[in-house]
This record gives sequence, C-alpha cells and structure tokens, in this order.
Amino acid sequence: MWHLERQGFPVYLPQYLKKRRHARKTDVVRAPLFPGYLFIWLSKELHRWKAIQSTVGIRNLVCQDGRPLGVPDSLVEELREREDGRGLIDLSRQSPFQPGERVQVVEGALLDQSGVFECASGEERAVILLRILGRDMRVTLPQASLARA
Repeated sequence: MWHLERQGFPVYLPQYLKKRRHARKTDVVRAPLFPGYLFIWLSKELHRWKAIQSTVGIRNLVCQDGRPLGVPDSLVEELREREDGRGLIDLSRQSPFQPGERVQVVEGALLDQSGVFECASGEERAVILLRILGRDMRVTLPQASLARA
C-alpha cells in the first residue's frame, strides 16, 4: 500500500476485526475485508496505471479487455460509511431471524424449501434445519437467501 501511495495512487484497504486462533490462543487482529485485494483510485485520463503492475507487493490488477476494471464509487463510499472511529468496518450485524423461526429459501439450489432457523454462522451465514428425504438435516446458507415463511 505504501509503495502505491508513494507513486501518487490513492488507495483504500477496508479492514475489520477478526478472531484468530493460533497455538491454543485466541486473539483479535485487524484483517482485510477482501484478502488479497485493495481499491486504487484511477482517473480515466491516467495512463500510468501499468506502473502498478511492477509495484512491490502487487500481483495483478483486476482487468477486463486489457484495462483495469472499475467498481462504482458508491460501493467504496458505502464501505467507508460503515467504518467506526478506528477505521474498521463493523460486521457484527444482528440476524433478522430468531432461533426456531420458520424460514423459506428464496434463491439457490434449495429454492422454495422451508425449514427452521437454528442460528447465525459468522457474519452473513445461517444454519437452518431442512427436512430432506424424510429426515432433518442442518444446512448452512447465506442469510440473504432466506425469508420468513
């Protein structure tokens, strides 16, 4: 990141607090929200973007048709708005579902299946009990693919 900034490229590395287990110890460390990626602001008129490829620590630019692929400014702004005073993105959202609540899968391979919400698994995932082939099975799905039944 520092090398890019020295070359005059504005960069943004969204981070969050991650629990890390190592050698029977658990601690909390800063970690990139998108491991291996950071955002670089490039103007459309800027032709020096190829210099990024030879910058220490940079493997590749995400490109399409030989040009850097852009993301909407609104995406980066939304990430920045979610930062706290320490510059960390808060991922601790409350699940919209309560344990024991009936839910329905609204997208994906299990579309239209209904089950029982058991618990949240991580920041964006949910464990639900689905009746498949006559028996209850635990399935982990993105919470965004569920709705109240």
